[in-house]
Amino acid sequence: MRLPYAPSTPPESAGPDTAEIYSRIAARRHPRPLIPLDLSLLHAPPVADGWNSFIGAIRTRTVLDQGLMELAVCRVAVLNGAIYEWNAHGPLALKAGIAPSELQDARTLPPVATGETEKDAHAMELVEKSSLSPRARTVLVYTDQMTKSIKVDDAVFAQLQTVGFSDREIVELTTGIAGYNCVSRFLVALDVGENNDKEMKTVDELVEGLK
Repeated sequence: MRLPYAPSTPPESAGPDTAEIYSRIAARRHPRPLIPLDLSLLHAPPVADGWNSFIGAIRTRTVLDQGLMELAVCRVAVLNGAIYEWNAHGPLALKAGIAPSELQDARTLPPVATGETEKDAHAMELVEKSSLSPRARTVLVYTDQMTKSIKVDDAVFAQLQTVGFSDREIVELTTGIAGYNCVSRFLVALDVGENNDKEMKTVDELVEGLK
């Protein structure tokens, strides 16, 4: 971590507003303690509070299939080299029903967002031949384009509707991808959790860790 972590309890000098922010974040994490990400953000309590509310809503108040949301988060982690994010969310994806082979695809398939027609066409062929379900394939490509090229092709967006995502689910998926791009960039820039010089866990290691 490029900064010292904030204390895990409100400093004695903190006012009631900061104490309430700590309490709200702790309530979302309960029964776990605050994590390194929280202790990084708490240098700026109002920012940590808004972050907690936004990410908390994505994680606990959405109707989108949780496995697909976690698959998107894991793909963001791979594309941005966010080791902390991959190692944290890989197990969550597996617990939410993503098959190990699908998670492996999310880790290894080339992005369909290089801007080079031939490369993207080849990458799309690989996605279509992968073990991913049609909805998972669509999530992966949408995540690629939102993360790498920012602009999303009309055909890719239309595919979200073709495979049955509702308007609400599309908004939730889009905010989830955007939100976890923010998370990954924060994690990597400050080296939260001291993970930048480590390797992402293999899918086999993630599976073994759940046993």
